[in-house]
Amino acid sequence: TCYTEIRQFLKLLFEMLSFYCLFFTVHLLKKEATLFQKRVTIMTNEPKTLSCIDCAVKACKKGDAEKYPDFCLTKNMNPDILQESIAAYSEEENHRVMFSAADVESAFYGKMTRVEETVEFAKRIGAKKIGIATCLGLLEESKIFAKLLRKKGFEVYGICCKTGAVPKTEIGIPEKCENSGATMCNPILQAKMLNEEQTDLNVSIGLCVGHDSLFNKYSDALVTTLVAKDRAMGHNPCAAIYTAE
Repeated sequence: TCYTEIRQFLKLLFEMLSFYCLFFTVHLLKKEATLFQKRVTIMTNEPKTLSCIDCAVKACKKGDAEKYPDFCLTKNMNPDILQESIAAYSEEENHRVMFSAADVESAFYGKMTRVEETVEFAKRIGAKKIGIATCLGLLEESKIFAKLLRKKGFEVYGICCKTGAVPKTEIGIPEKCENSGATMCNPILQAKMLNEEQTDLNVSIGLCVGHDSLFNKYSDALVTTLVAKDRAMGHNPCAAIYTAE
C-alpha cells in the first residue's frame, strides 16, 4: 500500500541519516584527537628556558613594564650587558651606522624596497666603494644591482662565489657533494678579495647558508644582506614560515 511504501522510505531515510551522522561523528573525533595530540606534543616540547621567541606580549616595544611576562629578558637581563651595549653605540662607526639605519627606517619604512633602502643606507654612512659578494646563480641580479649603484655614483666591485675555481675535494669535501657542482664556493676568498679592494660596505647576494656566515666572519667592511637565497621559495625564506601552520 501507499502507507507501507512511505514507512519503508522513511525507514531507509532514517538509516541513511544515521549512517551519515555516525560518519561525521567519527570524522570529528579523529580531527579532535589529532588536535589533542598536537597540543600534547607542543606541551611536552616546551623549552626549559623561555626567551623572546616565546613571548606574545611584545611590551618592550613601548617600554610598558607592567605588561612584561615573568620570563621577560628586558625585566631579567644582566644590567651590565645592557650598559655595555649602550656604551658601544658611542663608538664612531657604531654611532654612524645606528643613526643612518634609524634615519632610513624613519624616512622610508614600508615605502621603499630593500634595494632602495640599501642605497640610502650606503649614502648615509658615507660609503664610496661597495663590494658585492654574490652567488654565481644570482650573478645577473647582481649585475643589475651594480648598475643601479653605479648610476647613484658608487664604485662597485663584485666577487662571485666560484672565483678561484677550487675543486671541493681540495679542502676535503667528499665527492658525493659534487652533485651540485665540482667547484667549491669560496666565501673566505670573497671576503679577502673585497678586503684587498678596501670596500666601505659589502652587500651579500644569495650566498649559501653557512657560506654567508664565513663571509661575514672574514669581511673587514660592514656587511648587509640584500638577498637570502632560497631556490624553493623564490628567494623568500619567510614563505615557508608563513605556510608552516
